[in-house]
Amino acid sequence: MNEAEMKIDSITETKDDSQKKKAGQPSASSESAAKYPKMDLAQRIHKLQMTSKGKLDDLKKTKSEDVRREILDELENPSLYRALSIPFGWDSVESLTEMENKHKEAMKVFEEKVKEAKENAGDMEVLDARLEAARFAAKSLSKEVALDMYEKVLDLPKLSTGKKIDALMECARVASFHNDLKKNTELIERASKLAQDGGDWDRRNRIKVYSALSKLLSRDIKEASSLLVDGIATFSCNELCSYTDFLVYTVISSILHLPRPELKTKIIDGPEILSVNKEIPQVISLVNALHNCDYEAYLHAMVEVHDVLIADRFLEPHSGYFMRELHVLGYKQFLDSYKSVTLDSMASSFGVSISFLDNQLSRFIAAGRLTAKIDKYGGVVETNRPDLKNAQYRDMIQKGDLLLNRIQKLARVVDI
Repeated sequence: MNEAEMKIDSITETKDDSQKKKAGQPSASSESAAKYPKMDLAQRIHKLQMTSKGKLDDLKKTKSEDVRREILDELENPSLYRALSIPFGWDSVESLTEMENKHKEAMKVFEEKVKEAKENAGDMEVLDARLEAARFAAKSLSKEVALDMYEKVLDLPKLSTGKKIDALMECARVASFHNDLKKNTELIERASKLAQDGGDWDRRNRIKVYSALSKLLSRDIKEASSLLVDGIATFSCNELCSYTDFLVYTVISSILHLPRPELKTKIIDGPEILSVNKEIPQVISLVNALHNCDYEAYLHAMVEVHDVLIADRFLEPHSGYFMRELHVLGYKQFLDSYKSVTLDSMASSFGVSISFLDNQLSRFIAAGRLTAKIDKYGGVVETNRPDLKNAQYRDMIQKGDLLLNRIQKLARVVDI
């Protein structure tokens, strides 16, 4: 082993025998997926951020020092350490400059290996060398460097569709780890297009999970729900999130968009979800209470689910949206059963005060989220069920007018 190879060995992570056989190859399944970036570390960093802001009481006590040591000792990532040192109050470390110098030398060695592979070996050896450099960058260097190194992998000639998809998924994880939603979405869209054109069954299933979490972050909850439900039985993306977390995302998004019969068959009675009931009691209590029309238990479950939303980096940005939509869903389901109901009776069903309920219903009715009106004098809520046929007719007329206007504009342009 020459000096350059010894240097590489000293700075890259230790792999077991099965990983060595596949070193440098993009992942075709979660078992062989790149170890870094570690998405569970991203979750722990998020919990620390929420705890430091007073938004979360971390009962499991994610320790700042444990995260700090992991970044310094395992990842050896000066860029990440500096980014977190101010919000977490970490002390400056003299060894960061030494790490950066060591990483610069390592990258030079990686480039030498790529050059040597181009001159003396084949395309596969060049790919191996490029991926080794990209995966090192994902572990120990900045987001920008890591993304640039993966782009160099994707720019290689004669790269198969499958390997492009795998490299794009690994690159998307880098963007996701660093909370770059725009880049993450772009990479996943590229991978999805390739998967549709020529990806195998396993890659298409994994891309669904990546796409679902991307949709979740961009608040396309309905599309995310569809993709998540489809992926329940075929989940294999443990490098992106745990299966338990995946099911939490599935349940919460499905509550808002699945029809009641499908919610029962696919979520409440789904064997995969039943198998982890004890691990996710908050969200299970929520969906069961809604289905059983136990509205007081439903609101209590919402309070517990709020902490689940805050503690998760994919759900926290939309925690306010989820809580609002869950309130609307509960009130709407209750009011659908009545033509009119007293505020006192409804408040009793939800276990809240009349003033609280009156305030909430007023806001949602004014926003057009509930088709009802409040008779304050009589203390009654009256529902106004919309006429579906008339609504469809009005919608058709409006769309027809828009179409005619566009045709007229197009005709004027053609005449000119």
